[in-house]
Amino acid sequence: MGATTRETVETPPKRVLWPSEAAVSEVVGRLIEFWGFKRNMGRVWALLYLSADPLSAEDLRRLLSLSSGSVSMTLGELSRWGVVRRVWVQGERKDYFAAEVNLWRMISRVWNEREKSEIHAAIETLEEALVSLDRLEEQATRKVGSEQREMMARITLQRERITHLLELARLGRRMLDALLSTAKLDAEPLVRFLLGQRSA
Repeated sequence: MGATTRETVETPPKRVLWPSEAAVSEVVGRLIEFWGFKRNMGRVWALLYLSADPLSAEDLRRLLSLSSGSVSMTLGELSRWGVVRRVWVQGERKDYFAAEVNLWRMISRVWNEREKSEIHAAIETLEEALVSLDRLEEQATRKVGSEQREMMARITLQRERITHLLELARLGRRMLDALLSTAKLDAEPLVRFLLGQRSA
């Protein structure tokens, strides 16, 4: 992440949590948790996203009934992901925070840093699994009779199924790359894959 950007705004008024804000922060928190993040990350980001004015850590603590430590940790994590930024409020010594409001920029940043690395790691592991099957196949050639046949059948089955998983992972990487670079996605390769029409 780059250096924190500071903006100058006027001191925001004190506020209370509206029912709409409570509902949205809770549902975003649940969605974020489903995707493997902490629920409070979604709750804090949603509240900042819905706010016309920046909020301080104390505002967030009070409005969401969180501890000071939890708010501080959550803001730190959100800042590292680049979805919350620190802003300077004129006449105030404490820090205020605002949300990234460009949803596509936010999602693409997370996908680029998390999902791409996970897919890359999966591809490497699947490729290594195929190499290990090649070594097992060499061992199988030194076996005889039913033991060799059973080992070769198992290797053949696993090679076919691991290759299928590898193709899917590579397709996922290509589709994610295309989505991140153009904000458009051609679903035809996925349809072909799901229908079993693998490209050569």
